[in-house]
Amino acid sequence: MKKIFLSILVCIIILAVPSAFAEETKTVAVITPYLASVTTNQMIKAFEREAKSKGWNVVTVDTKGDFGALASRMEDMIARKVDAIVLGSADPNQLKDQIKKSNEAGIPVLGADAGWIPGVTCNVTSDNYVMSAMMTTFLFNAIDRKGNIVVFTHRPHHGVRKRTLILDAILIENPDIKVITEHHVQVPGPIEDARKAMESILIANPQPGSIQAVWAGWDEPAIGATQAIIAAGRQNEIVVAGVDGTSQAIELIEKGTPLIATVSQDFEGMMVILVEQLERIFSGKNPISIEVYTPSKLIYKE
Repeated sequence: MKKIFLSILVCIIILAVPSAFAEETKTVAVITPYLASVTTNQMIKAFEREAKSKGWNVVTVDTKGDFGALASRMEDMIARKVDAIVLGSADPNQLKDQIKKSNEAGIPVLGADAGWIPGVTCNVTSDNYVMSAMMTTFLFNAIDRKGNIVVFTHRPHHGVRKRTLILDAILIENPDIKVITEHHVQVPGPIEDARKAMESILIANPQPGSIQAVWAGWDEPAIGATQAIIAAGRQNEIVVAGVDGTSQAIELIEKGTPLIATVSQDFEGMMVILVEQLERIFSGKNPISIEVYTPSKLIYKE
């Protein structure tokens, strides 16, 4: 009888142990200046879904285009002792001190379509050099590699900066193509900003044939520029290309508007991979690589 009682007592203790020693729920902070961007929003929503399916808590911090606030908000998350920090399209070069502090606190820092520098455990993204080469080559071929172009960029974004560097390199190889204007796109509100800027550029260059193409670092300014070109009635003389493969951009391509090409990014796939890497880190393993690329595809109307 005594043995039976002890056996029952042991069972009760074993059943009680999991609740007492259950693994603490992980909290992951996502920090971004670009939540208003269609694609960044899509990407972070995908991360939140994947992370929550693992039982993790997600705290999303949006500085709404305020790059100066990124450092202080990241320090807030370090002080809060979150289990990991994800930079959502934020440039880690702007956060070197905070990344160092995070590492010292034992908090891994990962990138979601961000850049990689020492201190970042893993960055999951697309190959921005390859995407830019695909889009730029297609656009330049469409204008027979000669003429005037307008450039819409946003160099604080690591990916757009890399795409613009490839544009710069390809321009050197194409001396008959001239950049008449490079516009820094304001965020939030890139579509509206690009539309207004393009309206002004068209007014300053009213002669038919004075502009052959618009190179946009991502789809939203490409969409804004396309809207301005159509409104000005110059859709038969100017072509536009962008990057991201948003549904709105693809629809404009299929309709035969000036927007002739984009390059798709697999944001959903990126976040599946990122959560997998974070899961490895939480279990004491290394990520499969410090930087992981997902495939991209040139989209155009055949």
